[in-house]
Amino acid sequence: MQIQFNTDESVDGREALGRHAEEVVQRLLGRFRDDVTRVEIHLSDVNGQKAGENDKRCLMEARVAGRQPLAVTEQAGSLHQAIDGAAQKLKRTLDSTLGKLGEYKRNPPIPGSDDES
Repeated sequence: MQIQFNTDESVDGREALGRHAEEVVQRLLGRFRDDVTRVEIHLSDVNGQKAGENDKRCLMEARVAGRQPLAVTEQAGSLHQAIDGAAQKLKRTLDSTLGKLGEYKRNPPIPGSDDES
């Protein structure tokens, strides 16, 4: 699983944030490494240089082999919190999506039934 990290010009501490993001993604999403080819992380400060509550944004997108990308967003008071929250959301999304695919593989639709698509 490849991890791609991006920030806008208003984000300071890119190297430390990149290490934190990679650790969080590996810890929370590592078990999906056989299905997820790449995780893209985009950090931004919604208000730019202005102060504000919950103005740090993290968008995480998982590229799942053979499927459309899955994306989640989290806004928080700090970039570390936004990364952690987005990773948790992406974990739940992958659990749900890949869990449904696994169920489909274990119990394929019966030919001629209404479940067949």
